[in-house]
Amino acid sequence: MVLFQTFFHWRSVVKVNVGTVDRVLRIVAALALFSLYFLLDGSMKYLAFIGIVPLATAFICFCPLYTLFGINTCGKK
Repeated sequence: MVLFQTFFHWRSVVKVNVGTVDRVLRIVAALALFSLYFLLDGSMKYLAFIGIVPLATAFICFCPLYTLFGINTCGKK
């Protein structure tokens, strides 16, 4: 219960800058990157964990790079 309260508090503090379509694309990209874990051999398979970044930014609806470049794919102002 505390985890959900913390998450909703986080979303009220952070300015949301990732829209719905952007979130879906990030989740698809994360799943594609995670699938590389099973397709690649050796130490290259660990590159799949880069998928954590788009998955996390889709989950929290905030992208730090969007803030740097002034991008906002969310319809809210």
